[in-house]
Amino acid sequence: MITVTIHRSNDSYAGFKVVGHAGYAEEGYDIICAAVSVLVVNAVNSIETFTDDKFAAREDHGIVELILEGSVSDKTTLLLDSMILGLRDIQTQYGNEFIRLKIEEV
Repeated sequence: MITVTIHRSNDSYAGFKVVGHAGYAEEGYDIICAAVSVLVVNAVNSIETFTDDKFAAREDHGIVELILEGSVSDKTTLLLDSMILGLRDIQTQYGNEFIRLKIEEV
């Protein structure tokens, strides 16, 4: 299962962490893992390209983490809202046994 934890602080995004594999199909053929990867990596790349927001990111063996530093712009908020919308759509389409979304206050 893929677990996506969205970190929020004072009604603003603080980052996110994505861990695991969906287990929908064998590695290399798992469309849920592929879809989640595209949404997550595109969000990170878009924040880097289209905003001046500061962040730290890491990707390591099934883990992607983004930690936002300082204030978060409206652009970053929109990009993360869009990522979450896509992730929720995947969860609705394929079920809770493959992807889980959590929002945590930090």
